[in-house]
Amino acid sequence: MHVILDTNVVFEGLTKEGSASGLIVDAWLNGLFRPFVSNALVYEYEDVLSRMLSEVRWQRLQPVLEKLLVQAEFTTIYFTWRPSSPDPGDEHVIDCAMNAGATIVTSNIRDFQTARHSLGLRVITPVEFVKQLANL
Repeated sequence: MHVILDTNVVFEGLTKEGSASGLIVDAWLNGLFRPFVSNALVYEYEDVLSRMLSEVRWQRLQPVLEKLLVQAEFTTIYFTWRPSSPDPGDEHVIDCAMNAGATIVTSNIRDFQTARHSLGLRVITPVEFVKQLANL
């Protein structure tokens, strides 16, 4: 299963146990799937978590993120399809998904509609992805 986890899924997954995103992070930690990441996406994960969390929480969650990233599949960005989103901050997520041939899992489907229609990119919600994991 080739997937890219948008930053909102990783953030919620690390901060809200029992949510769909929390179940996804638990499945990732347990090796049930290996998401694809790019250097830009990893930097975004770290940047958002370090800014949005208190220093104490970030210090506690940073080793968890590192463990997750060791279990991720890194993809090299050879091609870009910009602009493909109304949010320029999502362009690197689209590039990662297109280069990896992966589906984007996000809580913010709206910003990926253009890429969905023009590039044929598959975009699903965390709940949809949890259902797919349950069927494996």
